[in-house]
Amino acid sequence: MCMVRTYSVQQNQTLVNNYTIHNVTTRSFCDDSADDLQSVTLSNKRAEFSWDKLTRSELLSMYFYGYIFTQIPSGWLASRYGGRRVWGTCMLISAICAIITPISARTHVYLAYAVRFILGLAAGVTFPSMHALLGQWSPPYERSRMASISFAGNLLGNVVTFSISGVLCEYGFDNGWGSIFYLSGIFNCAWVVAWFLLTADTPAKHRRISPEEKEYIETAIGKAVLKKVRKVPWLQMFTSGPLWAAISGHFCNNYVNYTLLTSLPIFMKESLRFDIKQNGALSALPFVFELIGSLTVGYAADSLIEKGIMSTKNVRKTFQCASFLGIAICIAIAGQMNCELRQVAIAMLCLSSICTSFNRAGYLVNHLDLAPSYAGILFGITNTAATIPGMIAPMVAGALTPNGTADEWRIVFYVCSGVAATGSLLFFILAEGTLQPWAIPPDWNHELQFVPGDQALPDKHLQDGANGDDPSNTSSLTVSGQKGQ
Repeated sequence: MCMVRTYSVQQNQTLVNNYTIHNVTTRSFCDDSADDLQSVTLSNKRAEFSWDKLTRSELLSMYFYGYIFTQIPSGWLASRYGGRRVWGTCMLISAICAIITPISARTHVYLAYAVRFILGLAAGVTFPSMHALLGQWSPPYERSRMASISFAGNLLGNVVTFSISGVLCEYGFDNGWGSIFYLSGIFNCAWVVAWFLLTADTPAKHRRISPEEKEYIETAIGKAVLKKVRKVPWLQMFTSGPLWAAISGHFCNNYVNYTLLTSLPIFMKESLRFDIKQNGALSALPFVFELIGSLTVGYAADSLIEKGIMSTKNVRKTFQCASFLGIAICIAIAGQMNCELRQVAIAMLCLSSICTSFNRAGYLVNHLDLAPSYAGILFGITNTAATIPGMIAPMVAGALTPNGTADEWRIVFYVCSGVAATGSLLFFILAEGTLQPWAIPPDWNHELQFVPGDQALPDKHLQDGANGDDPSNTSSLTVSGQKGQ
């Protein structure tokens, strides 16, 4: 928020712009209750806007107002026409929005609202498109790790952006804050070029894939699954208990995530009293730990399933419930910390982010277990519900912290803990790991054997076909939590 002027209270209770620097007493930097404490400023001198806290919260929320509208439509478009074109085109729109953000903000705050809304519309296709592509590319035993690697890009973007934003605010061009948007937009444009040059919607369309890898992927997933979706079983989807488990998990996880994503820099400044250059790097630190954890979790979960140690359902429940309960505990402890214990608060937030990474083996990949053909649509459904926290979390945090005190921020974190604990309970009750009957393609040409369990995996003959033996031996499929006989 280095583009916005904030205000601090002097000894005589008059308000001054935060870029005016006054004397600092010899008392502790964290002791803001002292009578002789004069105003100490943290924001840089290049802030341009005098938006109040409500306006700032609304500006953050406008992104999610746009984001929610494209979730289900983009999932259907990506499943029907391919995620490559849908995602690539909308990423170009996102890049343009980032580049014009400084101009729009300087013109009028309502124009900034409009740009943020369009940015949300374009960015909303991202995760449904990713899941539609993963449904076409990820064999059953590699789903957790492929999802972990794919979603690591999102975390890496947060790490890089938070890390350099504080420095750019202080030293960047166009009053510092403007350079953040320009550089983000330019990088996105370069990504779009690389995306269209290197990717394909399916293994069959990839120009550089080896015949062996193509055959393995298509055989392991099932060639009928790889066909374009034409008819969607909407009613069966919305009455599916396992889908509602994914919805609840996604919603609760995103409430915590969006609270931290939009409010962590403000919390660092108001409650923990970090200056703007420290703020950027420290705000990035939890995402660094989440990135490291997510890459580890994906491999661990797939190994547990592949070696038969745990069924898919139990892996999904174990990792997701551990994620939520760990988040609830760590966030509650972080809320107890004040400025003088700010290192402990940072440590708890980092530990909470490690717990968050467990969702790579939980709800985040569960769509692929339930219905790989409709994975993009399912993610669009769950992410529609999970976008609502993006609209309300910044406003809730803003409303609960009108003065930015440690006590006010403590309530924000308690709310996050309660949401996470609720998500753990719902996911434990409702989650499954089975290929759902409504998700079986109508032209699926394998004999189906429904065995109690929860993993949709090919039988031994199908695995042999994937390893180079006669693919014609793929005469049956086990829809269960175990390998075929």
